[in-house]
Amino acid sequence: MKLADLRRLSIRRRVKIHFRLQNGMECIVNEGVAQVPGLQGKPDFNLEEELSAACEFLFEPPAPAAPRRVAREELASMSATGPAVVPDHEEE
Repeated sequence: MKLADLRRLSIRRRVKIHFRLQNGMECIVNEGVAQVPGLQGKPDFNLEEELSAACEFLFEPPAPAAPRRVAREELASMSATGPAVVPDHEEE
């Protein structure tokens, strides 16, 4: 599972996906954008490498659904089989 897979999943499912970095910080993938709150300046880590080390994720769907913890395998399964977003209009 790559960061691009999480970005696509966050867009398709309209969710936030959180995972802990090895330095204790947290990465939040929301609307296709990966952010590390509190990061000051250039990071001394690679998000792809941090993602490969993460084994647990917080899957945060829109309210009123409650966030839940998911294992790497479950998240990888979701990203492989998740439904696509339906466009607001028909393409010609």
